[in-house]
Amino acid sequence: MIFEKAAGAVIFRKEKDKIYYLLLHYPSSVKAMKDYWGFCKGHIEKEEQELKTAKREIQEETGIKSMKFIKGFKEQMKYFFKFEKKSIFKIVSFYLVETKTKEISISFEHIGYKWLSYKEALKQLTFENAKQLLKKANSFIQKDMVK
Repeated sequence: MIFEKAAGAVIFRKEKDKIYYLLLHYPSSVKAMKDYWGFCKGHIEKEEQELKTAKREIQEETGIKSMKFIKGFKEQMKYFFKFEKKSIFKIVSFYLVETKTKEISISFEHIGYKWLSYKEALKQLTFENAKQLLKKANSFIQKDMVK
């Protein structure tokens, strides 16, 4: 079995006391039979730390340069998939990132993006593990806003 590590982020922005989450539209490929909606993520390169990977992937996939990592939030998503008849176990570490940037410049890896409210994002996300991640991130933000 092949083991992969990646890092990414649940990216959000605040606008007039409302929170919007950035979802990326991934095309179908040899790894994914159907297109899907998810969060920014990518492989950790050799000798690279998770936070550096997350920041690099955000810049490469969205064009966002101004970002703030929210302390105290880190979630891991673990899953299996098959690629070229090989089983792959993947662990993705997700961080929570705030930005004020609204205009996104997606990379060639994506076919679209949306800034959505929590309820809209929950409906738009394709995979259950991504929905659970969003629930945890939203809960963390709500608790932080109450402080």
